Formats: sequence, C-alpha cells, structure tokens
Amino acid sequence: MTRATLAGLTTALATGRTSARALVEESLARIADPAGEGARAFISVKSELALAEADLADAQRRAGRAPSPFAGIPFGVKDLFDLAGDTTTAGSRVLKDAAPAVADAVAIARLRAKGFIVIGRNTMTEFAYSGVGLNPHYGTPRAPFDRATGRIPGGSSSGAGVAVADGLVSLAIGSDTGGSCRIPASYCGVTGYKPSHGLVPLTGAYPLSFSFDTIGPLANSVACCAGAHAIMADNDVAPVIPRAPGTLRLAVLRDFVLDGLEPAVEQAFLRALKMLGQAGAALSDLAFPELKGIPAMNAKGGIVSAEAYQHHRARMAAVGDAYDPRVRSRMQLAEGILAADYLDYFESRRAMIALFAARSTGFDAVILPTTLNTAPPIAALAADQDYLRYNAMSLRNTYVGNFLNGCAISIPMQAQGEAPCGLMLMAPWGNDRALFDVAAAVEAALAER
Repeated sequence: MTRATLAGLTTALATGRTSARALVEESLARIADPAGEGARAFISVKSELALAEADLADAQRRAGRAPSPFAGIPFGVKDLFDLAGDTTTAGSRVLKDAAPAVADAVAIARLRAKGFIVIGRNTMTEFAYSGVGLNPHYGTPRAPFDRATGRIPGGSSSGAGVAVADGLVSLAIGSDTGGSCRIPASYCGVTGYKPSHGLVPLTGAYPLSFSFDTIGPLANSVACCAGAHAIMADNDVAPVIPRAPGTLRLAVLRDFVLDGLEPAVEQAFLRALKMLGQAGAALSDLAFPELKGIPAMNAKGGIVSAEAYQHHRARMAAVGDAYDPRVRSRMQLAEGILAADYLDYFESRRAMIALFAARSTGFDAVILPTTLNTAPPIAALAADQDYLRYNAMSLRNTYVGNFLNGCAISIPMQAQGEAPCGLMLMAPWGNDRALFDVAAAVEAALAER
C-alpha cells in the first residue's frame, strides 16, 4: 500500500483527480473494513458530518472559495481533544458521562478552519499515561507489522499511529508528553513530531502534565508533519526545503540512549548512520553522561507523575476502581513525592536543558534511536511487571526529548520487510522550523534503505 502525503492529496484535489467526497468515502470504507483495525483504531467515527463537510469542501473548491489547498482531507483526532458537541473521554470510562465540549480544541479548530475534515476520534491509552498503547476499556489496535501475532501500537497516541500506518487517514493529531507521538510512529513505521513546548495551544486538550504536554502530528512524511504543525501553531505553511546532506552536522548521542538496544534496532541505527555518512553528513559523537540520572529522578514518576496525580487524586479517591489499574497505580506513585522533591526535579531539569543547549551548539540536530526496541507482542505484557518493563523501554529515549524541553521528530529507519523502528532527531527549544529542513534531508538520505 502506498501511503498518501498531504502534498499528493492537495495536488489530486486541485487537479480534479479526486474529490473531498471520494477521500472521505475511502477513509470511511477502510475504517469499516472488518478485516482491518478501524474498529480498534477509532473510538468513534463521524460519518454523516464528515460526508457533509466533504460536500461543502467540494462545492467551495468548484466556486474557487476553498479555505486552503487542504480543504477536504480527512484526519483523525486523538480522544484527548475536545470536539464541539462530543464528550471527551480521554480513553477512559471515567469520563463517559461528562458534559459535551462546547468548542473544538484550539489546535483542532485551526485545522478545521483550513478545511481539514475530522473523520473520527482515535483510540488512546487511558489519560495518555503509558507508552505502550494498551487500553482495556476501548480495545488496543495492533501495530501493522506481524499483525497475526498482535503487537503493541505504542502509546499513548495508539490509534493515531495505526490509523496512519494502515492508510485509514493520512494525518492524525496526537499529544506528546513523554513520547506519545514518536513511540507509535516508531512502532508503526510512520513519522511523528513533538514540537517545542508552548508553540501549539493546549486549550481543549485533556491535561496530563502542564510542564510537558505538547500537541503534534503523525503522518507519512516530514513535510506532512511540518504543514500540520504550522497550522496548529498558527503559522504560515511554508515549504520544507531539505538541507543539502553535505552541509549537515549531526551529533550522535551515545550516553544512556544506546544502552541495551534490541539487535534489530541497533542494526537499523548503524545502517542509518552509514547511509547518512555516505550522503555527506558530518557525524560526531555527543557525550551526555548526566542523562543517566533521569531514571533516579523518575523513580516515583517525576514531574509528569506529580502533575498527573494532582489532577486526578480527587477523582481517583471517588471512583478509582473505574480507572485502568495500571494507569492508576503509576499515578499513585506520586503520593510519595514531597513538594521539595518536585522543586528539586525542576532544578535538575533546568540544569540539563542548559547543558543540552550548550552541547548541541554547532550541530543541526542530535540523533538517536526513537525506541530501544521494536513493538513486542501484546501477550508479552500480560503480567504487570512485564507491562512496566516494556512501558519503561518504550518511553526511555523519547522522554529525553521532553525532559530536555526540545523539539523532536521520529522518521522510519527500518529496511523493507523489517520490523518498524524510528530514527529520532532532536534540537533545543524553538528550532522547529530548522529541524524540519534537517529531518527532510535525513528522510531523503534514508529513502533507499
């Protein structure tokens, strides 16, 4: 299956080779296919509304009044985001009777203003608090590779990753607090982006950690992610201009993030480095031994756990049995975090962010594997201790980007026929625009893998 890019779809719409109606009907048909993952990748589908909006987009285009070249393209929305008239359940049964939202989340409203069409709400980990993507309430979509076995999709934007990988949509919007856009991208073989914190408004997105939450896209190319991000950040959509490979200066992060790599990921990473070097990129090792201190800071869950627990503690006290017990137990770790601990975490984080900015000076991006493993079988997480182990493995490398307050993108680096795994590029806060141009060059260099 050839996956569509936003650029390809806008051209097809502009030239009349397709219509918004055709795109929406195709998306709905793929979601409804009983042989596929649509029923697990989507919690709900907006069939009637999407078709009506498609007809409007087609009429506007015929009249020369389309709001943007993207008008009529369907996309998926993580169940974390408000949609006017819908109840936002955030992947939980706890919120199923909550009042409907009165307005769209700001990020989603900005996409809809350009004519993108919401096709449905994507499945997610309950309250976005896991990197593996399991959901005992609404089901767990299977990653695309080795589907007969049934492998985890990555979380927490699980349905978004599977929906893009399976061609149910060409764009899905997720959130990323510790890796929730990039982990599914890695396990499902698509591209996922975590922007600099604060560039995309969080209004209308159910919170996990106000210090770490970001909103990002999952799609089929770097340029797709760049376009969606620009719209959600209320910027002009500028073309991505891949850097000449010979001008790239890439830092290979060695400490902590390469420990214990699964052999398949290590092989793919070494191959990616070789291909980048052959393309002309200058590769240099980057030492960052301080990263080895992150697990100790997260022994009780760290900043994210403290902020999540503060938000949920009253509700857990009232209806805790309705929570996914694995999500609840991880949040409750924060009961042992003192106010002094919380402030110490921030001091340590500020120091590490400053080190990252200093040590990445002179480099266009820092590169590392997105995840240290490929997607394990869902059955391998049946025991709680295995769930916790795989969750920690899934989050380890991506969380580095969140902790260092950078922007980061995951692009596929596996060879044809191999289990998906991602190559992550990171840069300090605010370098989003430049990172897209660098990532596009890396994407092109790896295209022949």
